[in-house]
Amino acid sequence: MTPTRILRAIAILGACVCAGGAALCGGEDDGRRGFFRPPKGWVRTASVHDPSIFRDKDGKYIIFGTHLASAESRNLISWKQTKTLRDAIAPDVLDKIRAYNDDAASHDSYGYLWAPDVIYNKKMRKYCVYLSANGDHWQSNIVLLTADKIEGPYDYAGSVVYGGFTQANWMETDVSRVLHTKALPQRYIDHGVKNGKWGFMYPNCIDPCVFYDDNGRLLMIYGSWSGGIFMLALDEKTGLRDEKVRYPTNLHSDAYFGRKIAGGQYASGEGSYIQKIGDWYWLFISYGKLDAKGGYNVRVFRSQKPGGPYRDKRGNATFYDTSRHNFNDPVGVRLFGAYKWNGDEHGMVAQGHNSALVDADGRAYIVYHTRTTAGHEGHYIRVHQLFLNKDGWLVAAPFRFRGERLDKHGLAKSAVAGDYDIILHRLGIDHAHLDCVRPERITLKPDRTISGARTGKWELEHNSPYINITFDGDDTYRGVALVQAVDGTDNKTPVFTALGDDNQLTLWGAKSK
Repeated sequence: MTPTRILRAIAILGACVCAGGAALCGGEDDGRRGFFRPPKGWVRTASVHDPSIFRDKDGKYIIFGTHLASAESRNLISWKQTKTLRDAIAPDVLDKIRAYNDDAASHDSYGYLWAPDVIYNKKMRKYCVYLSANGDHWQSNIVLLTADKIEGPYDYAGSVVYGGFTQANWMETDVSRVLHTKALPQRYIDHGVKNGKWGFMYPNCIDPCVFYDDNGRLLMIYGSWSGGIFMLALDEKTGLRDEKVRYPTNLHSDAYFGRKIAGGQYASGEGSYIQKIGDWYWLFISYGKLDAKGGYNVRVFRSQKPGGPYRDKRGNATFYDTSRHNFNDPVGVRLFGAYKWNGDEHGMVAQGHNSALVDADGRAYIVYHTRTTAGHEGHYIRVHQLFLNKDGWLVAAPFRFRGERLDKHGLAKSAVAGDYDIILHRLGIDHAHLDCVRPERITLKPDRTISGARTGKWELEHNSPYINITFDGDDTYRGVALVQAVDGTDNKTPVFTALGDDNQLTLWGAKSK
């Protein structure tokens, strides 16, 4: 059983808490506002755990999530909670999904269904939902559901990959056919469920992400904690596993589970997602546990090839070949951590299990669920715009997306200079006590020096959005400057988001008025 296994059930309670009022879901809508045309300064959110974003042909944005929760939007700002996915799966399909699983902790037909990912298969001309069917003791699998419309109805197409099989049930899976064997390979017994060693080597088969690479290949990554994150090639004609593709068996690969691209040995890491942004494939992984005090946080790595190797800014690889507690680990660029802006009622904590989107206009976004320091497990979705700094590394906007655009010619120096609240997303967070990084006050002076809580220098690169912040005795942070609306208000102000050259920590700043 994975360390986050029981905590997943908290998402059910969280959804109920958030459904009780939008004030628990960010405090930015009183629940009576219009959907697609909210008043200025108001954002309507929704409660979808493990959100996977998809833009349909008509421009509508769809989010599917754990327990078949769903939401939709026309603008990535205001969201409407829906039952799209639940209504699209008939009882007989639910029965087929559950054929391999027996999750005793589930309270209903949806409690064991986690983290779906949706893609439009060009060859099949079908919407394909890849869905985690979780079971006790790693007995999980990822199933494929297909439909002619995003709203369904969805048919059961089969299982892509199985986990947690033993000598007693392995013939219920496709292992024999895929590996061309009539006997369960010894490695799945030596590192098996029965002796409690499965999770050191092999994945919990949940949390799929399916994508096309630049060569038109259909690929799926999946896995959670335990043995790590793996990648399989899919057959575009069926949407299922491409059984013609063979994988070696070694420390970072398995003939059945595919190519390992991250994690292992019970280091935390789940909710993985790959999105091509700019010239790089970006691998997003959530470290930590998903509850409010669990330290959930998003890390990113990049590679020029979809299968890796993926590395962070310091050159660290994604693999954990020895057991390690990595919640606050310096490996992986953390886009943001727990924080609380001045004036916010509650801090943002346990942000994670994201998806990402590059829209038709080229703007990129991260979509994730967050919890707060309010004292409950309520959660809601947030959308932040992503940018590439001059060095080609991702940085996330300090505030949620409200339609802002990055000016390619940049902001005027006179507009940027002034007093700022800054948040430096340090790693040493006491998650168990809902610790949050609080703002420091600095001044970006017209002479390009910095005073206040930190001293140093700043500069805007000519005719570009790029900004550099150098703190004395610390590091240089490279990022972008733009104008955003402060969360929960109509107040637009210059902000910056930047990444440290050496410490690869994220720095946010918002000009105070």
